[in-house]
Amino acid sequence: MTLLHALLLPMAIAPAVVAPAPPTAQVVIADGHVDLGPRFVDGKWTIQLRDDTGDPVVWRPLENVVVQATDKAEVSVPADPAYSFLGTAGAKVWVIPQVQQAGVVWPGWNTQDTEVATRVDREVTWSLNGVDGPGAFTLFLNSDFGKPAPVFDSRKPFPQETGIDVNTHVHGNWTFSAPGTYLLDITMTAKLTDGTTVTDRRPLRLHAGPGNPQEAFKSTTVAEAESQPEQSTSTSTGTSWLWLGGGVVLLVVVASVLFVVRRKKATA
Repeated sequence: MTLLHALLLPMAIAPAVVAPAPPTAQVVIADGHVDLGPRFVDGKWTIQLRDDTGDPVVWRPLENVVVQATDKAEVSVPADPAYSFLGTAGAKVWVIPQVQQAGVVWPGWNTQDTEVATRVDREVTWSLNGVDGPGAFTLFLNSDFGKPAPVFDSRKPFPQETGIDVNTHVHGNWTFSAPGTYLLDITMTAKLTDGTTVTDRRPLRLHAGPGNPQEAFKSTTVAEAESQPEQSTSTSTGTSWLWLGGGVVLLVVVASVLFVVRRKKATA
């Protein structure tokens, strides 16, 4: 199956809703809708993952979640030069697409938490400080002109950053060039309406393709390890593409979010 054909599959019929595991449990999420975003947890600015795969919705600490791109997310890189950054045409790549697909997890990011939406001044800055994984990681959007608009690329200098307008909800294309566990060292920072600045830095764990995604819980970023107490022994919009006669045509499904992409140059 090619990447472009995969992105044209119909959306899945929602499965029966089940009671979710508690936030304290370690879970691997391989299907359904989730969102990365900041919240105020016990008054502290904290990055968490909103899990919409059960009822009720659960906000999960990042250390307790692995987002998995299963074999259903394995596709072939298209021949269109616009997507050459994904690899050689025909090469295998794991893609979690911007539009929801059957049997593939659908991660987005949002700044819609009630307290966040009322206390943040204008936008949240999402930074990628580094990526640890067996291959290249990219996150990109489908632009209004039918070309990929990059958000993050692990082959580029760090840190990289993007702005997320307050009270918005966005989905993109998450890609992995090789199977295995990926740790994204991320930070979310915002200026509040009272003039203070809040920030939080945590790893986001993802697993692509075959292997045991539970192993991702054993991996940690350098920043995470350094943040552990000394006594600790712990080691942790919608668019689609259409292929027509050798070209790519963008089908706009929803275009209601202004998304600003920025990138910092790495310091020397």
